[in-house]
Amino acid sequence: MAYHKYVHPLDLSEAFETDSAIYSDSADSDELDCPDPQSMSCQCDMHDIKLELSSHPHSMRQVVNIIIAVERLKHIKNMSSGKFCDEELLGFILENVIEERLVKPLNETPIYSKTSLTLQCTICDKYKKTMVQSNKLSDEPLHLKAVTLSAGAMQYKVQFSMSTFVSSATQKEAQPVCLGISNSNLYLACTQLDGSSPVLILKEASGSVNTIKAGDPNDSLLFFRKETGTRYNTFESVKYPGWFISTAFDDWEKVEMNQMPTTRTTNFTLEDQKRI
Repeated sequence: MAYHKYVHPLDLSEAFETDSAIYSDSADSDELDCPDPQSMSCQCDMHDIKLELSSHPHSMRQVVNIIIAVERLKHIKNMSSGKFCDEELLGFILENVIEERLVKPLNETPIYSKTSLTLQCTICDKYKKTMVQSNKLSDEPLHLKAVTLSAGAMQYKVQFSMSTFVSSATQKEAQPVCLGISNSNLYLACTQLDGSSPVLILKEASGSVNTIKAGDPNDSLLFFRKETGTRYNTFESVKYPGWFISTAFDDWEKVEMNQMPTTRTTNFTLEDQKRI
């Protein structure tokens, strides 16, 4: 049966640096025959495998892998007369030496799936201003404003249905949500108009919002809700990272998208909560 000697060059300086970390686990195992540390080759007589030390540089990882492979070769039980063919060696390497690695596809498009948890609530900023809807009789597009409401005007609060989502991709420490206006098909959406900076609009959902992924018509409806401190929440656009829902200090100003840092507030509380 034909067989071959297998030679692997090994750097002297790195080999001796690993001497204290790598050792044989059997008193009867073959040792490397290296009487002269300064010589350029060392013979390992185990199973006709020859290790050769050379002055060519190799990484420490390569050195350790070689020694581990040799140690494993010493314990093969099914070899006859200490010799084996190419196919047997290849089979051993595939089964014992080569490490299995899980390869994850790059640039995987996250898929957001709606859960059964939907929370009905109103939203106030940290200055106790409540989100209300703009006058439907005005000529400007529908939008939200932040207003300090008196006790007799609470009916103007916007009721939100905040639906939660889970994602197939690794998430930051935040919960993907959609903020819909209760009893309507309107949602808060972060989008770009004519290439401008992202803006906050009220948008009608296109079809089902049970599953959303990047590039879908409804991908602008998703926000990362993150709890800050003990009671505040921030809402960051999923489609435009770094852009947050914000309000101004003064009353009757529009609710808009802003980057951090900003003089506007991005901290909100959820009031009148009820699971639906």
